Formats: sequence, C-alpha cells, structure tokens
Amino acid sequence: MPMPARDYARYFSPGLTFTHETGLIGTVEVRPAGDLWLPSGRVVACDPFVALGSGECEPFTATVEPGRYRVEAAVVTLVNPEEPPSDTPHERVAAARLVIRDEPVAAWEHAVQAGQDLADLGDDEFFGYGVDAGTGCFYDAESDGSFPECEGDVGPLWDAFEERDHAPGPYLVTSPSTGHTVAAFGSGWGDGAYPTWIGRTAGGAVACFVTDFFVMDLPDED
Repeated sequence: MPMPARDYARYFSPGLTFTHETGLIGTVEVRPAGDLWLPSGRVVACDPFVALGSGECEPFTATVEPGRYRVEAAVVTLVNPEEPPSDTPHERVAAARLVIRDEPVAAWEHAVQAGQDLADLGDDEFFGYGVDAGTGCFYDAESDGSFPECEGDVGPLWDAFEERDHAPGPYLVTSPSTGHTVAAFGSGWGDGAYPTWIGRTAGGAVACFVTDFFVMDLPDED
C-alpha cells in the first residue's frame, strides 16, 4: 500500500510537543505566510529555487475556485534537554498548509499530478516533489512564468530568505512586476522528496493541501 496519511490536523496544534528520535524535544508554532493568490485554482508544489519559472512543474489534478487562500507553516523549535538554551533557535518547518476552507478534514488523499497512479506505488511509497535547495513552496500554475525577477540567487524570493539569515519562514513573495505570489518555506531537514496531501471535508470539498517534511514524530504514529 502507498504511504498512509498521518494526522496532519494535529501537526498544526500550537504548543504541541514531541520527542524526536534523536532525543531532541520539539515544540510546534503555527506561523502565517499570508494569502496566496490562485488566479486559476491549479495548485503547484515544488522547490522554487529549482523549478519556479521552468514550466516543468505540473499542478495537482485537484483544483479549487480561484481566489486568495491562507498559507501557514508548522514550525518546530528543537532543543536538547541536556544542553543549555541556545541563542539561535533550531527551527525546522515540519509541514506547510494551504487552507482552502476552515472546516474539519474528514479524509486525506495523496495529491497527484496528471499521469500519476497510486496503483503504481509500493508499500510506504509516495508521489512527491524533489528538493535540491532546501526549500518548498505553493503557487498557482498560471503564476509559473510570472516571476521574471527570480533567477538563482537574485530577486525577491532569494531576498526574503537572505534578509532573515535564511530562517525557515514561511514567506509570501510577490513579483513587483506582475503581482503574482509564491509562498515559500524551508523543507524540514533539507533536500529530499516530500509528499503533498489533500484534506477533504465531510462533503468531499477540498479543505487544504499539506506538504509533510517528515520532521514530526508523534506517539501514535509508526
């Protein structure tokens, strides 16, 4: 079976604490990025420093009504209980959420792109996006070519991280020339591959998209 969903609603519980497998103690803080503009309602998730503007990232097959939607990140501060507090907090983004409806999630499903079939996945496998620059994001498919200022280590996306000493964010970045937006954030422990999940309401509507960066270790999960 493909990788099962976790209790992603619980990830976004301010003040939640857990013990990581390394012995570090993690405490959750939910940080808002702002409202992401989805002019077409076709959601893309990727590493923006690698893929934004490339035209190579497919949106998820699940679409939503065009509009502006809240993005937030579950940021975990990790401390070693055997060491004195550090002047610089050790922070990691455990998960990022694009909220479409403020309603309870009744069911979770893998977010897939066109041509991806869950039947092709083996035990605990998943479809996810690759990260090579330690960063993930959400944006609208129509916005892909709308950030001419962002290229490599120049432009407002780079500046958002650079000005804050590459803290994990989240950040809402707006193109000064087009007004399109991208919500970016650190990707957990860094490079790798990460799945996105869709939460649906009891009526079947999309409530949210959540990307899991595999930082959280909760007691009731394997």
